[in-house]
Amino acid sequence: MEVLLLTGSTIEEGRLAKGGDKFTDEYTLECASCWISPVDFESLCSPSKVKVTSENGKYSIVVYTKCTDAVQPGQVFMPRAIWSNVVIDPDTLSTGSPLYKGAPVTIEPTEEEVLSAEEIVLKVYIGGRGV
Repeated sequence: MEVLLLTGSTIEEGRLAKGGDKFTDEYTLECASCWISPVDFESLCSPSKVKVTSENGKYSIVVYTKCTDAVQPGQVFMPRAIWSNVVIDPDTLSTGSPLYKGAPVTIEPTEEEVLSAEEIVLKVYIGGRGV
């Protein structure tokens, strides 16, 4: 399913990040998530996890799902963290900031494993960008 990705801070993400808890299960559960509208969630057969893939198909990340009315159909939200950064295009279009709002991505149900922050650093950033 093609959707627009919105990212931003959440209260819990901020509390955990500022408290030095980026390597905890609680942080992973909060930030390795994709918020999906009930309509889109149902059309995906209510998956517990989705693979989010960048528009160019080069980068993808597996995250937990959260069905919520807080997002509209055709849009998803991910907390601004290492998981969403994998699929955000680093090109700033001369603005100095990547496209954190409205980036086209594809989401699909998956049974693949959700990586921890440490695993992402090792696999994506140290070992190359492909997951």
